[in-house]
Amino acid sequence: MINFTLRQLRYFDALARHGHFGRAAEACSISQPALSVQIKELEEALGAELFERAARQLRLSAFGEEFLVRVRDILRSVDELGDLARAHRRQLVGRLRIGVIPTVAPYLLPGMISALTRENADLDIHVRETVTPKLLQELAEGRLDTAIVALPVSEPSLTEMLLFEENFVLVRPRSDADKPVPSSDMLREMRLLLLEEGHCFREQALSFCDMGSVRPREILDGSSLSTLVQMVGAGIGVTLIPEIAMPVETRSADVSIARFEDPQPSRKIGMIWRKTSPIAKQLTEVSDVVRKAAADFGVSLP
Repeated sequence: MINFTLRQLRYFDALARHGHFGRAAEACSISQPALSVQIKELEEALGAELFERAARQLRLSAFGEEFLVRVRDILRSVDELGDLARAHRRQLVGRLRIGVIPTVAPYLLPGMISALTRENADLDIHVRETVTPKLLQELAEGRLDTAIVALPVSEPSLTEMLLFEENFVLVRPRSDADKPVPSSDMLREMRLLLLEEGHCFREQALSFCDMGSVRPREILDGSSLSTLVQMVGAGIGVTLIPEIAMPVETRSADVSIARFEDPQPSRKIGMIWRKTSPIAKQLTEVSDVVRKAAADFGVSLP
């Protein structure tokens, strides 16, 4: 019989994710030597190497890749055992791991977390901000309980709950405030500032402008909406932002806001979670709290 511990499996998962002993040890709140010892003991128990080690490179072995798939299934099932216990309580307590896309997180999180902790005093909220593909992966692997993303995601294994809908607005230099609002066709001829690749909001803006085949050098990429708005204020171009970002991003920038003619470009924001999650009922209640927090931004609620 092969003997290894659940803790060793978590350490292995962390090392596989980070690809670096130091970063994995930090994520697990242990020392690097202690992590190395645990991984070595796990490999000895299995009788096979999980990683290929080079001077500056660490990668999974062929066996390690196959083993990782099973380990993540086990860890997800273990986490769901804890969720099963929480599902039988009247209120959601303990750790709640929420993922949020970057074009929502800075604006919605403060009010959302305040509302959640006010109604659930024993809730320990952990937030992960990253792009949608990473959130979907971490949700599938059981590293997140739920995520707030742009809908639809169209994953059969996930439940989607609509939170709100919002329009996109045009941000342009203050000196252009009295000019006619450009059409989507006109935007294609302007210097359009967009988020870098990987952000779903970038693809939504490109879709509105029908610029799917545009060459990358014709668009300037930014890492955040704040960067884009400040660049507009400096007279570099124009950009689109969602309504929820308006109060924060435009208050200190020398820009003007314009709304497009109907039908306006828009997006749907929702919460998603695994259909197998034992705390699905509680997550539905969480979505109601998040929806109320979003109402302060004047977005359209379902």
